[in-house]
Amino acid sequence: MGSFYKIALFSIVVLCSINATAQKFIIEKVSVADLEQKKHSTDTSAVAAILFKKGEVQFVYTQQDGFKVVTRVKTRIKIYKKEGYEWANHSHSYYIGTSSSKESLTYSDAITYNLVNGAIVKTKLKSDGEFDENVNKFWSQKKITMPNVKEGSIIEYEYTVTSPSYGTLEEWNFQTGIPVNYSEYITAIPEYFTFTPNQKGYFFPKVTTEKNFKSIMINSKERVSDGRTVSTNFSNDKIDYQEVKTTYVAQNVPALSDESFVNNIRNYLSSISHELASTRFPNSIAKYYTMDWASVTSKIYENENFGAELSKTGYFENEINALLSGVADENQKVSAIFNYVKTNVKWNDYNGYSCHDGVRKAYKDKTGNVAEINLMLTAMLRYAGLNANPVLLSTRSNGIAFSPNMSAYNYVIAAVEIKGENILLDATEKFSAPNILPFRDLNWHGRLMRKDATSTEIDLMPKGISKEGVNMVYKIDNQGAVAGKFRKQLTDHYALSYRKKNVGINQDNYLETLENNNNKIEIDEYVRENENDLAKPVIETYSFKSNNNVEIIGDKIYFSPLLFLATETNPFKQEKREYPIDFGYPTESKYNITVEIPEGFTIESLPQPINLATEDKIGTFKYNIANNGNKIQISIASNINLAIVRPDYYATVKDYFQKMIDKENEKIVLKKI
Repeated sequence: MGSFYKIALFSIVVLCSINATAQKFIIEKVSVADLEQKKHSTDTSAVAAILFKKGEVQFVYTQQDGFKVVTRVKTRIKIYKKEGYEWANHSHSYYIGTSSSKESLTYSDAITYNLVNGAIVKTKLKSDGEFDENVNKFWSQKKITMPNVKEGSIIEYEYTVTSPSYGTLEEWNFQTGIPVNYSEYITAIPEYFTFTPNQKGYFFPKVTTEKNFKSIMINSKERVSDGRTVSTNFSNDKIDYQEVKTTYVAQNVPALSDESFVNNIRNYLSSISHELASTRFPNSIAKYYTMDWASVTSKIYENENFGAELSKTGYFENEINALLSGVADENQKVSAIFNYVKTNVKWNDYNGYSCHDGVRKAYKDKTGNVAEINLMLTAMLRYAGLNANPVLLSTRSNGIAFSPNMSAYNYVIAAVEIKGENILLDATEKFSAPNILPFRDLNWHGRLMRKDATSTEIDLMPKGISKEGVNMVYKIDNQGAVAGKFRKQLTDHYALSYRKKNVGINQDNYLETLENNNNKIEIDEYVRENENDLAKPVIETYSFKSNNNVEIIGDKIYFSPLLFLATETNPFKQEKREYPIDFGYPTESKYNITVEIPEGFTIESLPQPINLATEDKIGTFKYNIANNGNKIQISIASNINLAIVRPDYYATVKDYFQKMIDKENEKIVLKKI
């Protein structure tokens, strides 16, 4: 693991071992004063707040099923503004994959409280406000939509999850996108189980532990015969054990603010999770479950829905033989097979590293999940004699995998090694190219898995620079009207993002949006090149007119030379930020602009050239301007050289962006002769 990633991981993952005595929290009834409150006491901008959230995890034993994990959570939320109405909805996923591991989920005591003419009015959730839907064949999700929610409402609900699986306990978030007044999480774990707690974030709960004695009653019966009669003897056996009860309490936790260039804000929420380390039941030897990354990936590879699928080749051999006939170059083989899979098998939008229906069926039906498509791709590359291997990863939406476990990954791509360099491929995205992965894949590190079940960490973050080049030539008349021509060229991830967003959209609709987003310009003579030729940059050209980008005051004309291209607001708004800045990939933007000024005017003032560079060259910005007769030439180049920037550089990057934006918006002033 690279040094930066070690530092970043250390900065956001801290194991907590604080021992303190927490004062017992008593749930009071909703009061008139609670409902009358208009703003949160410490965060007046909050749209809602969690007044309390209490969760308890217990291991409940039945003679028929053994231990089951029962998680009960009760939550009360205050809604301050209409923007907070989304907090009156709640959803929770539960596992339905196999009968032996199937979970159940129930909601109860769901009530909305309102103040009407000075009296508290309760509205209970009815059945039409609860929804249950299958996400896929492994997971289902229940949702509730609380009734009669208004500004000032308080909502309250409870849910219970019962699970026969105890490999991991439900992750508990002490922090959310709104303030949390009180959060309490209790685990009551029998001595037979040892869990490893993993905590992340910057606000740490107080922790107390106590040990209690519990017992299990085992009822048994035995048939006894003396040769003449048969009788049944009943007996009760009592098994005593110790239970460790741990209480985590956090109070007055501020909202975690999201802003631009954040990988996944949930990565940085203060939370705790528990992973099973070992079990030791009476009269049995201890079993250990703690894994390292190598053992996690080895176990995944050995799964019949993963490794076995890579060995299947008969279903595609004829087509691949024909496709590669006469092709000797390794890179050409990669491109041919990669494009073949992208063209012939479509992604069904399901993630996962396990095949659902298998590669054969996906190939036949021309549709499959991530694993089926990219394991198929890997198998084809291997069949072609290339050194190809699958790569496990966690997508951005799934979060960063901080500790080794089977659920850390949710995605798989392919890697093919040529001349000592790995080329990364994801055939689920039709506009991706070799080493140009979809943005969802760019999540720090993955795990490359070889045929011998060994594995190694692999960097997913792009090293190449995605480039944007803009040329704009325009003239201004003496009434402030602008007319000109525009040309933009995009490469690599810039091009992928553009194609994914815009190719296939009705051109009239696209141009209407483009005009509106660029300060109501009028576009004509629009041409787009290479939209489907992934080996070439996307190019778009058009002519434009505008009456909204120039200001005339008296006998002077004021305008920013970038017109509608100037950035207006700084994406970095927080005073301090504790988590990394994630640009996704290194970038370069170059703008060359030529302005012809109107007859009868001369230049009164021009912005001064500037050359900015942050410490350690994270970002650079060059702005040059010169005039020659009635023309002004502007050259702008800006670079972001790192995909991920450590949080201690936040103030530096924020200041850099502000200076860049200020310069982009400086005015040229023309005066009448």
